[in-house]
Amino acid sequence: MLTKYKNDYAKIAMGFLSFIPDLKDIDHLKTELTLYTTDNSHQLYLYREVAGGDFEGVVGIEMGTDFVMVRHLSLSPAVRSAATNFSVLNDLTKLYPDQKLMGTMETAPLIAAFSQYRKEDPDGTDLSAE
Repeated sequence: MLTKYKNDYAKIAMGFLSFIPDLKDIDHLKTELTLYTTDNSHQLYLYREVAGGDFEGVVGIEMGTDFVMVRHLSLSPAVRSAATNFSVLNDLTKLYPDQKLMGTMETAPLIAAFSQYRKEDPDGTDLSAE
């Protein structure tokens, strides 16, 4: 379940974003957080598996007219797995059903794996026609 970032969540979001190697530097981290809070084409969401539970990660996106680019995806080490990554991305596709999901150089392999996973949905549904 994704929750749109609010300033009340700044420390939580910074904690998750600091797991990303490029954002270890506090100044760079603050710059990225400012981008997500001031630029309407950038959004930051906090992720939790269960409503009312603790946040377990963040996903930062950049929105275009027909795409959503995943810029950052960072999860708590306790829940870091392909299944949790895919759960976050699945929630994102539900929020933006008419946009194509894309990735940066860093997140593109994850987006490609997620696309392949969706095409091979366990219930046998071929999602590639969607």
